[in-house]
Amino acid sequence: MQPQESRLEDLVARTRGLQPWRRLFHAANGVLLAVTPGLLGLSRAMTVTLLGAAFLVALWLDLLRLRNPEWNATFFRSFRHLASPREAAGIASSTWYMLGGALAWGLFPPLYASAGLLVLGLADPVASVIGRVWGSFPLGKGSIQGSLAFTLTAWIVLIVVTGQVLPVLWVALGVALMEIVPGLVDDNLVVPLSTGTLLWLILGTPATTTVLPF
Repeated sequence: MQPQESRLEDLVARTRGLQPWRRLFHAANGVLLAVTPGLLGLSRAMTVTLLGAAFLVALWLDLLRLRNPEWNATFFRSFRHLASPREAAGIASSTWYMLGGALAWGLFPPLYASAGLLVLGLADPVASVIGRVWGSFPLGKGSIQGSLAFTLTAWIVLIVVTGQVLPVLWVALGVALMEIVPGLVDDNLVVPLSTGTLLWLILGTPATTTVLPF
């Protein structure tokens, strides 16, 4: 019978590569977390409560999984197209996603919270794909090509969300730099928080209290 460790290593090895379904799932989560509170008419307090509860449940399941190789193997077997190799020994990206969403909604005006989550959901997977396929020039923990793709995508998202052009270019550049700094916590936490912070610093308090202006 194959040892548990070997079975886990084989399952983890299957998740390496471009992972297109993971990228699509990542993008869908960002869009859902950005627009669902507004569509459902949820208050900020309710949104933070729901996302905070989801984070605590996900964290508890992660800690149980990481203490039990068989459960960890089951996780990678069940989510073969969505799991990442680094999750074999660490907290799942979806758990960080819930925390990033809860903090973004709790700390920033709704417009900036949704903007940060859209940047996370759309710019991050675009940068990952571009970096993996064409990233020949390393930069921090990413590549120049991936960072340029992140900046361009984030800039487009922020133009659409805020109606600003030049000011949000600096936000996109700043978040792209934060995204490639080695040693920081997960991007799913760094990107929405840095986006919201830079928007607030550069644009000030938004005039609208709605989630998105469209």
